[in-house]
Amino acid sequence: MWTVQDEVNFFNCAINLSSIENLMVNVRGKYYAFQPKSDNEKVNTPQSRNGFIGSTTEKWCKELFAQIAKQNNLYAVNGVICEEIGLSRHSSADLALCTTPATYQKPDNIKIIFEIKMGIVNNYWYNDNYDFEYCGDFTTHKGNPSLLRSDSMLKAIGKSINLRVDSSMAKKIPIIILGNSPIMPSYVKKVDCLKQSGVIQKFISLYPNPTNQTYIRETPGKGFETYDSPKQIETYINQVLNDDMNYFSSMLSNKDLGRIISIANNELTDELKGQRFIEMLNI
Repeated sequence: MWTVQDEVNFFNCAINLSSIENLMVNVRGKYYAFQPKSDNEKVNTPQSRNGFIGSTTEKWCKELFAQIAKQNNLYAVNGVICEEIGLSRHSSADLALCTTPATYQKPDNIKIIFEIKMGIVNNYWYNDNYDFEYCGDFTTHKGNPSLLRSDSMLKAIGKSINLRVDSSMAKKIPIIILGNSPIMPSYVKKVDCLKQSGVIQKFISLYPNPTNQTYIRETPGKGFETYDSPKQIETYINQVLNDDMNYFSSMLSNKDLGRIISIANNELTDELKGQRFIEMLNI
């Protein structure tokens, strides 16, 4: 699972590819990942590190999910493109579990889509020994990392909605949002509503212990959960893969809805009734 060491490793690798000015913010002559809450100097957090951390977390997630994929005869693939469902070169899937290892996929080959909204969560400073030293959790700095950022949440929601409405071929593909932070209280009802409506199956934080302070570990409807171990992730992903789910959304009169239910109810089994119901909604 995500730890402080993963973030230190990121900075140690990134400093070989960029400068400290592009990775950290200068606060009164010291370099920090984020401006400490106790400091009121006007500073600008560098945006150039976003590309580095985005690439790092996508590869990190691929390694985490690769074994689960293998157990299900699937592949964990970064940057999946599938024009038929709206995954273009400029808006590919950060990670997907697929039946082949190719970047370009057909809809039927994609079994789960992951949108990754992870980043540097804690605060660090670049000490006099040229080491990156932990100096506080996300409650001690002025940044809003990962799922605590409203723009990250809105981008993830918007992309998921686009996939749902662009093509009926994506109706059987679960969408899961991966982060490494809690969510803001203002999103508690939203994530549960998105799960209930089927637009997004779940928001998951892969950072088990981001702070000793009180924070949101999960929402009442389980639209957001914090996972503690790879085994917990494996159990959930296997469940999702084994469920034959369908996304459906419609606006019908009670009369038309009743007619569809009556016709579907003539089928012999619950599975056939559900299948018939979905088919009639899409007519």
